[in-house]
Amino acid sequence: MKIINIINTDLQINQKTILENVNFELIEGDLKFLIGKTGSGKTTFINSIFGNLEIEKSNKFDVLGFNIKRLTEKQIPKLRRKIGFVFQDFKLLNDRSIYDNLEFVLEAIGHNNKKENNEKIKRVLKLVGIEISLDKFPEELSGGEQQRIAIARSILNNPELIIADEPTGNLDPETSLEIIELFQRLNKFGTSMIIATHDYNLIQRLKGKIYKCEDGKFFEVKRK
Repeated sequence: MKIINIINTDLQINQKTILENVNFELIEGDLKFLIGKTGSGKTTFINSIFGNLEIEKSNKFDVLGFNIKRLTEKQIPKLRRKIGFVFQDFKLLNDRSIYDNLEFVLEAIGHNNKKENNEKIKRVLKLVGIEISLDKFPEELSGGEQQRIAIARSILNNPELIIADEPTGNLDPETSLEIIELFQRLNKFGTSMIIATHDYNLIQRLKGKIYKCEDGKFFEVKRK
């Protein structure tokens, strides 16, 4: 099953073409990498998948069963509920405990059964391999622990796709390796993933095709 199918698509911001003639396909269970210098178009590509751009020139742009070219305001939340996002700087709410950070996500998408929410939170924390007091606040955790919590948050709603933007960018090499192994495990469970990264070690340790944004182009890079 195709999670994403993009054919001959230009990505524009304020009528300026950022990436032209983009072709990209993600099959269920795939893991693919996105590389490129800052300002090369990686964020634009990610935003297009979230439905943040108006798509004018495209032969096809389908994401998780939605036609992005004709995406309505009402459809955007439905699309985004199918996608988990992992940020470089974690984006945890510092004024809430770890448990409240996770429960907040579930309540925001309409899950208000406390018992069911508790079970979901326990499940994802076990999956990401973290055992800490859920009464702690983000600032009391290490960077690696915060990123594991962020990954747990991204999979709470059983997303069909995870997009990670520089997920090891703020971590030391040893902790980065732990996060890489976690992504590897999630992918083996069948989760489709796109990882935008500058971390060469991450790319080398995980299998997946590599795509690059450069000089307005979007293209596959062969592994060395």
